[in-house]
Amino acid sequence: MNDALLNLLVGLALAVSAVGIVVPILPGTLLAAGALLVWAVLTGGPVAWIVLAISGVLLGLGQVLKFLLPHKSMTAAGVPGRTIVLGWIAGIAGFFLIPIVGLPVGFVAGVLIAEVLRLGQWREAWDSTWVAMKATGFAIMIELGALMLAASAWFVAVLSTSL
Repeated sequence: MNDALLNLLVGLALAVSAVGIVVPILPGTLLAAGALLVWAVLTGGPVAWIVLAISGVLLGLGQVLKFLLPHKSMTAAGVPGRTIVLGWIAGIAGFFLIPIVGLPVGFVAGVLIAEVLRLGQWREAWDSTWVAMKATGFAIMIELGALMLAASAWFVAVLSTSL
């Protein structure tokens, strides 16, 4: 395969991955990892494998941090773990019930309902839900940042090998 075409297709896959992270239509990180793996296999050589290793570490770290850090901020704000679990269950259900935006909508709705049931007041429940919404945005930014760092490593490798 032509190197320019391969690089164009990988760049396109990385851009689609970013869209898949922001709008959960596709598994963005998985798509990016797959594209970088295909690029490394077809390109070959130590640079490609080093970039794949670096990208894999960055993407993996992003996956871990996107769950740990927002969870920590939610529990620090007083949102109990049970509410977070109920939010995730509702998010998974929402993913299947509402195409494209169901996961975040279901998560937020699940947190709101769980907090209304726990606290008995809409205002306090909304405060907890707002914390959950910010945490969800933070998780998306963490995953997107990891993707951008991995894509940057790939882009630097492409530029350095084509000069």
